[in-house]
Amino acid sequence: MGLFRAIAATASGLAVQRVRMDVVSGNVANIDSTSTADGQGAYRRHIVRVSSASGGLPFADVARQFTGQADAGVVTGQVSLDTTTPTRQLYQPAHPDADENGYVELPNVDLVTEMTDLTTANRSYQANVTVLNAVKQMALKALDIGSR
Repeated sequence: MGLFRAIAATASGLAVQRVRMDVVSGNVANIDSTSTADGQGAYRRHIVRVSSASGGLPFADVARQFTGQADAGVVTGQVSLDTTTPTRQLYQPAHPDADENGYVELPNVDLVTEMTDLTTANRSYQANVTVLNAVKQMALKALDIGSR
C-alpha cells in the first residue's frame, strides 16, 4: 500500500469516527426528549452504519483486492434510527406529552450504551491518528534516506 493510499484510508477512518462521536453526542443530548421537532413521538436513537470504501465487492473488486489494488478505507453508509430497541414508558399524568393513560414515551437512548459507543469511537479515532503519524514518520524517513 502506498503512502497516499494509507493516508486516505486513515483519513476515511477519522471521518467515520468523527461522525460516530457526533451521533452519540446527539443521542445523549436528546436522552430526555419526549417529542421530536415534527411532534411524532419520542426521540429515537440514531445509529451509524459503516461500510467498506470498495462497496459490494463484485468479482473485479475482489481480484483487485488480492493483487493489492483495492480501495482502502471506510465510508459512513448511513445514519439510521434504532427501531429495534423499544422506547421506555414512564407514568407521569401531569406531563404535557402524556397519553390518555398518563404514560410518557421516553427515548430508547441508554446512557451506558452511548458511553460505550463513544469510548470505542474515541479509541478508534486515536488508533487512526497513531497510524497517520506512523505513515508521516515513514515518509519523512524515506525522504531522509533519499537525500543522502
